[in-house]
Amino acid sequence: MRSGAKVGIVGGVFAVVASGVAYGGYNLWNGITGGAKDVGTQSGAAPRKTGPVTAEEVTATARDFLAAWAAGEADRAGQLTNDPVTAGPAVAAYREGGGVSEAEITAGTPTGATVPFTVKATVTYKGVSKPWTYESKLSVVRGESTGRPLVRWTPTVLHPKLVAGATLRTGEAKTPPVKAVDHEGVELFPEKYPSLVPVLDALRQRYGGRTGGEAGVETWIETANGTPGSTLLVLSAGKPGELRTTIDAGVQAAAEKAVKQFPTAAVAAVEPSTGAVRAVANNPASGYNTAFMGEQAPGSTMKIVTAAMMMRYGVAQPGTPVECPPDVRWEERTFENLKRFTTNGDLTNAFAMSCNTAFIKAITPLNKKGVHNTALGDTARKWFGIGEVWSVGVQTSDGSVPESTGSETAASYIGQGKITMNALNMASISATVKNGGFLQPYLIPKGVDGREFAKAERLPYEVTLGLQKMMNAAATRLNGTARKAMAGVPSPKGAKTGSAEVDDQSTSNSWFTGYSGDLAAAAVVQAGGHGGDAAGDVVAQVLKAN
Repeated sequence: MRSGAKVGIVGGVFAVVASGVAYGGYNLWNGITGGAKDVGTQSGAAPRKTGPVTAEEVTATARDFLAAWAAGEADRAGQLTNDPVTAGPAVAAYREGGGVSEAEITAGTPTGATVPFTVKATVTYKGVSKPWTYESKLSVVRGESTGRPLVRWTPTVLHPKLVAGATLRTGEAKTPPVKAVDHEGVELFPEKYPSLVPVLDALRQRYGGRTGGEAGVETWIETANGTPGSTLLVLSAGKPGELRTTIDAGVQAAAEKAVKQFPTAAVAAVEPSTGAVRAVANNPASGYNTAFMGEQAPGSTMKIVTAAMMMRYGVAQPGTPVECPPDVRWEERTFENLKRFTTNGDLTNAFAMSCNTAFIKAITPLNKKGVHNTALGDTARKWFGIGEVWSVGVQTSDGSVPESTGSETAASYIGQGKITMNALNMASISATVKNGGFLQPYLIPKGVDGREFAKAERLPYEVTLGLQKMMNAAATRLNGTARKAMAGVPSPKGAKTGSAEVDDQSTSNSWFTGYSGDLAAAAVVQAGGHGGDAAGDVVAQVLKAN
């Protein structure tokens, strides 16, 4: 429990205690904040305040708001925010829709204008009650028109998982709980595999009614369209039905551990011979599933598809000599290699060293051999299934390689421009190379619900061998950018590094994708720098767990 002001319901009337001083509700409301009305411009009143809120204003405003909230005085709580029209009804819905019968809120020590607090509530439904404790925070700002200190309203004040339009609900769950197990029947406990929490929530909503379970009584977050979201509290447990996934518990554990090395990281692993998803992990672990839903430029990992396009259109084969100057011009833009390095050799050497200019110069407007602005996207869809709609079992973002113009075309060849991918997409690309053909990744077998999987043409045999040769060179040659990360990974293996520049970041995002045996994986580390360093270590740890 944090030290600080304590707000609670006492005999049906709220009180606030701070430093041993108790305030009655009337004095708290009128004496400290001056009430809900704007009196700053009235005759004889103090002038409207400007500038940052003071420490005293932060403490008093937070105390007032928490007191009104704990007492269930929704209108009063709303008037203490900078958005009373939204905040008041939200506070009322918290108590009514959420079934919160009691609440005690303990405020912690402010940091600047931010006040952390702990909520100890009791949730009641049809005579069944259960305690509920969690932490949140609020910030105090100065009102633009009144100059009064006010709580900056956001739904996360009431609970950190609430978003705009969502509400708290308590009642009989809309779907039965599920006992998710891996492909060998090992139970996937959310406490042991925290990255799976949003995945398991999504699986329950989609498949809970198919597993033969019985619903219990729960508190959950309901989205604006009425769809149940995360379960926050279980008042009475239902009977879970069993749902078998394609996850491998051992690989998942390795993935969970690997992403924790970095503040923001995501990884996904796919079995090339089947398309089965063996792991998905994110750090932070709860909330947005970046590994499946991310939409970011993949950097030079995209050169796998670019190399396939070059072979498809006869631009170059793995053994074709290519130029790798320190920079190259495409229309109005100049592209450079990392530290402006240069090398001689064939396309395999350029791939292993991740030479940007080689993959652009060979397809310059004066020498592009019929390679048009849609060629990369066509190749991605034709052979790698990128651009098709995937039916994984939960929602995913399926990768995008749109038509480009001007210098964006050159940028797309090295994974920049308008291209967006995530870890699952890039793991699938490596899996396609290893398998010699695309098999759509899936988390739940299609026989469970009869959904259709996306399809793509198999890679031509010579293209498969060429891509495997280049990815192996990147992973094993002395000059290969993936060699360090893949050093302890068993053969047969292949990999590709990537660094993606983001406009508002001083350090590039780190990307890495590779395969070993019958497992392929890809990772992205936000602001991780070179792909062979941060993301490479994540992927290597996952591949070694196979």
